[in-house]
Amino acid sequence: MEFTASQIAGILEGEVEGNPEIAVHKLAKIEEGTAGSLTFLANPKYTPYVYSTRASVIIVNKDFVPEQRVQSTLIKVDDAYKSFSKLLSYYNQVKNNKLGIESPVYVSDTAAYGVDFYLGAFAYLGNNVTIGDNVKVYPNVYIGDNVTIGDDTVVFAGAKIYSETVIGKGCVIHSGAVIGADGFGFAPDENGELARVPQTGNVILEDFVDVGAGTTIDRATLGSTILRRGVKLDNQIQIAHNVEIGEHTAIAAQTGVAGSTKIGKHCMIGGQVGIVGHIVIGDRVKIQAQSGITRNVKADEVLQGSPALGYADYNKSYVHFKNLPKLVNRISDLEKPKS
Repeated sequence: MEFTASQIAGILEGEVEGNPEIAVHKLAKIEEGTAGSLTFLANPKYTPYVYSTRASVIIVNKDFVPEQRVQSTLIKVDDAYKSFSKLLSYYNQVKNNKLGIESPVYVSDTAAYGVDFYLGAFAYLGNNVTIGDNVKVYPNVYIGDNVTIGDDTVVFAGAKIYSETVIGKGCVIHSGAVIGADGFGFAPDENGELARVPQTGNVILEDFVDVGAGTTIDRATLGSTILRRGVKLDNQIQIAHNVEIGEHTAIAAQTGVAGSTKIGKHCMIGGQVGIVGHIVIGDRVKIQAQSGITRNVKADEVLQGSPALGYADYNKSYVHFKNLPKLVNRISDLEKPKS
């Protein structure tokens, strides 16, 4: 795809300084810009590259005043970083604007979908599936019976969405994600064998939820596993049955959340965090990477360690922990028999 500086300025409501007809067809870092590329300047420490880059077009803030000659065409906007992000979103929309149904696919006679629908080859739509407008379902996706998917949602290749799942509008489900598999429910019988407990609930993703590649979200035993509006999950995360995650909470890769735990709004959870089941985590909590959460957490706490401590307490404790070998040696020396 190719765009002129004038077209880009129109999208961003910016002003062109230079050649409005110069065209770009790729994106680049400012220090790596080449002819035909588009880049941006947001961080002042990269300003010297404005004068040396070979990028054809640079997005800059309106208050940027060159101190020497600039070879590139400039597009001046209110906020270069936000404008570049907006442009990336627009580029993705254009790039992913596939339409129509490829072949072969399986679509149940009782499935329904809206306008501007795309269904990739080898995809499967089960009975009573309902899909909104402008939804993109890439190849090798499985969508089970009675699934509902809202407008403008994208399901990338190889994702598996089990029956009864409800997905809102504007969601993104990345490759290899599994939504709605059975929760890990087993109970010992009289012989000590583990009998499977039927998982009869479902998964609900509200609007604008992102689910990373390889992430799994289990269906509830009863009721629903729920991810509220704007939740963002990284790759390879495990969300167990009956978990509820509050609005706009973000969780990094390889975190596991055990069953029936409730996580509040606007939380930030680092990678490889382990969270036990049946606890409540308040709003705006921050959990550092590799922490283990074993208790209820009040709103606005910042935690680190396993078992997790308050962030300040953890740092104080770590100072002593890393000195333990020296302390042990000192005690050993003190305890040695005196000759």
